Amino acid sequence: MRLPLKAIAMYLLSPTATFGVLVRIFQDGRLHNLLGFDPTGNIEPDMPIMLFGLTFGLSVDYEVFLVSRMREQYDQLGDSTQAAATGRLRSIGRLVASAALLMYVPLAAIGMSDVLTIKLFGVGMVFVVLVDVLVVCTLLGAAVTRLLGRAASWAPAPLARFYDRFGIKETDVPSDDTADKPVPVTVG
Repeated sequence: MRLPLKAIAMYLLSPTATFGVLVRIFQDGRLHNLLGFDPTGNIEPDMPIMLFGLTFGLSVDYEVFLVSRMREQYDQLGDSTQAAATGRLRSIGRLVASAALLMYVPLAAIGMSDVLTIKLFGVGMVFVVLVDVLVVCTLLGAAVTRLLGRAASWAPAPLARFYDRFGIKETDVPSDDTADKPVPVTVG
């Protein structure tokens, strides 16, 4: 229960920073010469809602990948610090950052539109993905997970009993010592 709350609290950092930047750029008119628009003194009222919804979906998607990989590492290593480092930063973190970089090209193209609303959307999406993936999801997420320690891998008692009863784990690694023994093959 702690990880979903942590994920939501940390997600709120990205749109908050993005909305501040969008106000400075589009409402206050900063960078209007560079981006090629005339500031109107306001922001389309539906744009923050649309940005919030789309980026929440992306952020949750990233977080699910990262947390599931960290849980796999925790099941194998039994150490939450190592799980945060190997699961979040070393393995899947690079994949998520690469996916974000692939998104920048079309989003930057959208940000170069002549239509102000479309330009605001493109610039907002580029900034929110940049902040969410590179700062919040990767760096802050790993730090908070490390600070939480074992609490990051905690499951409520009924769910833990359910997992134990049915042998549900995040990994396919066998828990007993039969993993190294050959399996007899019968022909017949």
